Amino acid sequence: MSGLEWFGLVAVSSMLIFYALEKRHSIYILAFAASCLLASAYGFLQGAWPFGVVEIIWAGVAFHRWYLTRPAKMGDL
Repeated sequence: MSGLEWFGLVAVSSMLIFYALEKRHSIYILAFAASCLLASAYGFLQGAWPFGVVEIIWAGVAFHRWYLTRPAKMGDL
């Protein structure tokens, strides 16, 4: 496997893992969003730009979900 294929494997595998852990803590939602960005980069690097675009959208959705579910800080009140 090439370095790019390894990168894609790690990016997509981390998406799966963090998606499965999302209900445990909001930090996993943020990690899922970051994994989506990595998967998007992989899509663009390998030439599958539609995959890259969709993963950017998923990252935005996940980041928004994290923002809504993150623990409240004293300064946010």
